[in-house]
Order: sequence, then structure tokens, then C-alpha cells
Amino acid sequence: MRMAHETGARPLLAYSDSQLIVKQVEGAYEAKEENMIQYLQQIKDLKAKFHHFQIIQNPREENAKADSLSKLASGLEDFRTRHITIHYLPEARTPLAV
Repeated sequence: MRMAHETGARPLLAYSDSQLIVKQVEGAYEAKEENMIQYLQQIKDLKAKFHHFQIIQNPREENAKADSLSKLASGLEDFRTRHITIHYLPEARTPLAV
């Protein structure tokens, strides 16, 4: 979410293969562990920076793109100092996984 915001994305469609995470972010489930409560607060703070934010549960077997993106994001401590090519599509023809 930080990378998407820093690159100028304002509507954001996110996918997760975790039903628990999706339901907690949507507010349908409550987080009980302290580390998850802190994580969800960060998500809420980031959500406020987007004009529109939606998270969708994606079956694990269909999650290859999301896995690749999460590995990219976790491997970049400060992505702003690195060169990442981003292609802007004025009108998306199919949903893009983030």
C-alpha cells in the first residue's frame, strides 16, 4: 500500500489469499493479538490516503502475481531510492492485482 501510494495510485484494488486478513481489514472480524491490532491500524491509516480502497480475497492457487509483488515489496527496504518501472494504464481493461 505504501508503494502504491508513493507512486501516485489513488484508487487501489488489493488482493489477499487470507480470509482472516480480508475480513479484519473490512472490519467484519476483530483483531485480538497486539501485533495484528497495530498492523490493522497501519492499514487504516494508509486506506485514508486513497480515494477508493478495496480488498478482495483471492484463492491461494490464483495468487502467483500477489506473491511476486509481496516478495518485491518485502525485498525493498526503501523503494524510493531504487528504479522500478511502472506502466500507467489510463483505463484498465482487467483488474490489476496489487
